[in-house]
Amino acid sequence: MARSTFFYLLGVIHRQDRDAGLKAKIRELFETKGKANEKYGYRRICLELRKTEEFSKVNHKKVQRLMNELGLRGYISKNGYRKYSSYRGTVGKIADNVVNRHFNAARPNTLWSTDVTEFPLCTGDVKVYLSPIKDFCDGSIVSHSCSTTPDMGLVLGMLDKALDRNMCLAGLVFHSDQGWQYQHKAWRERLAARCITQSMSRKGNCLDNSKMETFFSTLKKAIWFGHERDYRSPEQLIAAIDDYINWYNNERIQVGLRGLSPLQFRKQAFKMAV
Repeated sequence: MARSTFFYLLGVIHRQDRDAGLKAKIRELFETKGKANEKYGYRRICLELRKTEEFSKVNHKKVQRLMNELGLRGYISKNGYRKYSSYRGTVGKIADNVVNRHFNAARPNTLWSTDVTEFPLCTGDVKVYLSPIKDFCDGSIVSHSCSTTPDMGLVLGMLDKALDRNMCLAGLVFHSDQGWQYQHKAWRERLAARCITQSMSRKGNCLDNSKMETFFSTLKKAIWFGHERDYRSPEQLIAAIDDYINWYNNERIQVGLRGLSPLQFRKQAFKMAV
């Protein structure tokens, strides 16, 4: 070994890690900010770091590099699962696709979306169905309900809770797929009574309601994929869903909301509207 190489390597061995403090903070945020098996990726970790005085100017590429060195990764996707479909043909009235994939909303309570997804439990033929409402302005889950049967009680219970919590909804556009529940007379009458415009995706086109599908994917990556056998009863899974949605609304920051959680952004939007 050359003399210069020997002393260079000796210096490298004894050199202090200039990023030791940043790495420690990254690991701390990674372990404390995530939930279940949904861990923050480098974008959200970077936003959390920028809230501190010491790392307020940290670059996201550096955070990504250091997380790779530390072996820290967010949740892993799982593809190939069967998607629940509530389509039963034309059993009621099909509404026009008013949204037409224009998912941006400037104010809360101007554009909502809903859908139903299923969770097949490993203990027998029991399934849990989740029906949420998502506001496209802030991404918050306005209301949700769970049941072991995908009947009208599931979606109407969710809708009634949302209507009770939000009194002024005139001009709201409510989007869904062509599921039989949303074609039902009871659903359409409730929307019409509050001057809400109904919108539906085109037949067999999940991209027309992709924002809702994205939430389902996020939820299942966090509490379902890899944990299917952890839930021994519908009540246990429903409790986990309720807990995650509460965390999602109140604590889970989003890059598109400038590092705020959905309800934090929602409160700011209402203040600006006053």
